Amino acid sequence: MTWMGHQEVSGLGPDNVGPTVEWVMVINIHNPLVAIDEFNEVEMVLAKSVDVSDDGLTYTFQLNEGVKFHDGTEFTAEDVVYTYDFYRNPENGASIAGEFTGVGSVEAPDKYTVVVNMESVNAASLTGWAGTAIVQSKYHAEVGEETYRTAPIGTGPYKLKEWRPAEFTELEAFDDHFRGRPNIDVLRQDVVPEPSVRMIALQSGEADSAVWPLLVEDSVFLESDPGFVVYRTLANSIKHLPLNLRTPALSDKMVRKAMMHALDRQRIIDDLWNGAAQISHSNLSPASPYYNADLPQYEYDPAKANAMLDDAGWLAGADGTREKDGVKLTFTCTTITGDQARRPIAELAQQMFAEVGIDMQLEEAPVASILQSLREGTMDCSLFNWTYGTAIEPDPFSTLHSTGGNNFSGINNPRLDELIETGLQVVDPAKRMPIYHEIQEIFVDEVVALNLQFDEWINVFNTRIKGLPENPKTGDPIYQQAYKWWIDES
Repeated sequence: MTWMGHQEVSGLGPDNVGPTVEWVMVINIHNPLVAIDEFNEVEMVLAKSVDVSDDGLTYTFQLNEGVKFHDGTEFTAEDVVYTYDFYRNPENGASIAGEFTGVGSVEAPDKYTVVVNMESVNAASLTGWAGTAIVQSKYHAEVGEETYRTAPIGTGPYKLKEWRPAEFTELEAFDDHFRGRPNIDVLRQDVVPEPSVRMIALQSGEADSAVWPLLVEDSVFLESDPGFVVYRTLANSIKHLPLNLRTPALSDKMVRKAMMHALDRQRIIDDLWNGAAQISHSNLSPASPYYNADLPQYEYDPAKANAMLDDAGWLAGADGTREKDGVKLTFTCTTITGDQARRPIAELAQQMFAEVGIDMQLEEAPVASILQSLREGTMDCSLFNWTYGTAIEPDPFSTLHSTGGNNFSGINNPRLDELIETGLQVVDPAKRMPIYHEIQEIFVDEVVALNLQFDEWINVFNTRIKGLPENPKTGDPIYQQAYKWWIDES
């Protein structure tokens, strides 16, 4: 079975779960204690049960017994303790460290029991840290994180066969997988940046699914083809331009607000995305029960953008580009190499910004370089999809807290940090609601990113793949069920 992604797979460890194309490989090599399935429900995986104390401060997991790692060693509670302690340790620099907010200690009272003691309540525990992929502890400790992510050993249904980051990742069925050997012998994901080429590969039968969607018009075309199963779900991730607020030209909030008014987002959706998206007015999708429908909205109004920039003292220079106090209103947006689908959005945005005196230069780079540079604060801006809270869990610690591992903007807002920390300590949805409403208000007011749209996520599968779900609520988790599928060769 062959899938296709649009960018390189830079690593295969538990900390490589940000990009979708990496996550689908990581989650087939490894297992977590619990997972969120394609119906947005909590699914027991390595854990057969979990008991949460009434005060929310103790999680007791009973583990499945007899589970084996790919090297034949037995999975035990010690592997969970090691995994959690390693990835939550700030000294190890994991981007997922923020998922473990509130965790005090992790203990293994016996071989098949894990107890997580919380220092403070974390309402996102079962959708956050409990979903961390578990590593073979002795092996990881021996080889270290940098080697492990290139040669992982998990308990997942598939084990690594061959990995060429910019070409393909190939996995093979693990005969001793605790839920039963997968029906499909080989699972391969090819790196195919061009959506048109992914479309051709699907139509020719060279590939069975595109993990990263095709061009919208191609996906829509395949909906009418009886040879394909097509799922449409509303994405949790925003298609957006994350901004580095430390860049001089982007540090002025009025500039960022003006940029929002300069963007004709409905035109982007209609002209470049075949209408298959909704304008984003928040960091949370309208599908989230925590969505704040009363947020201020940035309507397309270039005249207003011009007036705001004038009032803020950004005046047009001889070349038409605005400047203030010797700083030119220019920055660089780095798009993902070969991203044919989103590059036109950047090009159109470039024209829209130029109309109000803002100069946005365009460059390209591999996604791994982009993510590293954004995390280090050395890149002005990029363009991709990312999640700032999901339909089932609104917590944006990783992306909006000042210490978040994916805080691309570098925002450091004490009130925002306080709200994020408080929101994790409140379990009652009704009491959480005002907290996340205010977080959204700050996100919109600060313009942490130029949020464009929430896409209709369209996943396409060849009908020879059997065992697919009916009416899933979300797209990516479909791929963690691949061990259940089979191929109809008739």
